[in-house]
Amino acid sequence: MNIVCLDMEGVLVPEIWIAFAEASGIPALRRTTRDEPDYDKLMAYRLGILKEHGLGLKEIQATIATIDPLPGAKAFLDELRSITQVIILSDTFEEFAKPLMEKLGWPTIFCNSLEVAPDGEITGYRMRCEKSKLTTVKALQSIGYDTIASGDSFNDLGMIQASKAGFLFKSTEQIKRDYPQIPAYEEFDDLLSAIKAAL
Repeated sequence: MNIVCLDMEGVLVPEIWIAFAEASGIPALRRTTRDEPDYDKLMAYRLGILKEHGLGLKEIQATIATIDPLPGAKAFLDELRSITQVIILSDTFEEFAKPLMEKLGWPTIFCNSLEVAPDGEITGYRMRCEKSKLTTVKALQSIGYDTIASGDSFNDLGMIQASKAGFLFKSTEQIKRDYPQIPAYEEFDDLLSAIKAAL
């Protein structure tokens, strides 16, 4: 029994925060989990910048509405889902992910949720569980699944290394250098072939 666990941002869709940094003209918001391994530190940094500029959920959702999946992502996901079970494991939030899931044909996603004030200010966030990707992979393994995982960032390494097969996809040169033992791919066809071989 196999199940494939995929990261979302940077793998299937562009990075939401980078898109919002460009739309808002705030370069500091370009920082992602590729740059900062500590997610709580990263989110505290982001929420501080949003508050400083008076930006909230509405503005971010307006940017997300303009984001399309990466070229080839939906076809890749469709083919993968035709041969095995797939779950997207993301540290993003339900409030961000929904329009993107629609464009990808409603795959299953496990993610987190935001705390939003009545005026739309994002005041905090709730993680599903600690080390959510690794914890989820271990939970799936505990109920009889062999996991195959792929992602691009620091927060994907745990689930990749804990799985029977794991792959970096569209990752940074630094992460690829630091983890040369993890096969790294840039094209969906190559990733699909690697996953098929691992099934």
